[in-house]
Amino acid sequence: MKVELLHIAGCPGHERAASRLRAALDSLGLAATGIEEVRVDAGSIPAGFAGSPTVLIDGEDLFPGTLPLAHLACRVYRTGAGPSNSPSSAQIMAALTSR
Repeated sequence: MKVELLHIAGCPGHERAASRLRAALDSLGLAATGIEEVRVDAGSIPAGFAGSPTVLIDGEDLFPGTLPLAHLACRVYRTGAGPSNSPSSAQIMAALTSR
């Protein structure tokens, strides 16, 4: 499984998303699975980038439904606690287990 975390410089949700993603992978017995952190800048916006942070699993957005962007922007996730700059731990776990 290839796990990528796409983010932009200064993204306030990047570190939280990375920490939650690592914890979810570990708890699912996937501790050996690495997370490739990909810093996105204006000259290198990859396919599938839907705002920072975006989690890709084997090239597919872990949270589909947001259109890919052609510019740099932060991503907003709908969580049980309201809008957030990163998905909740529960959302990450649910998305990973549904794959």
